[in-house]
Amino acid sequence: MLARTHRPLPAGIPMERTLDPARLGDHLDRLYRAAWALCGSREDAEDLVQETYARVLARPRLLRKEDDLGYLLRVLRNTFLNQKRTESRRLRPGPLPDQLELVADPQARQPQAALEASELYAAVAALPGDFRDVLVAVDITGLSYKEAARALSIREGTVMSRLYRARQQVVRRIEGGSL
Repeated sequence: MLARTHRPLPAGIPMERTLDPARLGDHLDRLYRAAWALCGSREDAEDLVQETYARVLARPRLLRKEDDLGYLLRVLRNTFLNQKRTESRRLRPGPLPDQLELVADPQARQPQAALEASELYAAVAALPGDFRDVLVAVDITGLSYKEAARALSIREGTVMSRLYRARQQVVRRIEGGSL
């Protein structure tokens, strides 16, 4: 009878582990901020985070030597893109009036700060997808360049380049310029 020996995995083969559903709440705030930046709306962000968690919790998830946040950010982004594709196939309602009155957030402590945050998230949501994804991953979710590169499946140098250009576009948009 031969005995099985456990040998360590060769370099380059990632170890798998199961995503712990009990730890998902640790990332809720960061995912919500990322969703808000993707959607440009608080309500849509709440819906997107809920849908993301529903997908993740629907079945056990195996991670390959990855951090939970990077994985959840990728699921959030894919859920957002799937929703956008679905929306593009549906009939669109008529346009809204050109001038809408702003409604203050009753839970905001400082109305000016809430307005500035709303303007910032709208500017981020208006970015092209590649720039928006990197800005959300690094500046809003708080991933390092290396973590963002891994989560978005791009090179670290690409993260830095896109992040610089994305920040420039957001500044121009907020200052009244065009993208």
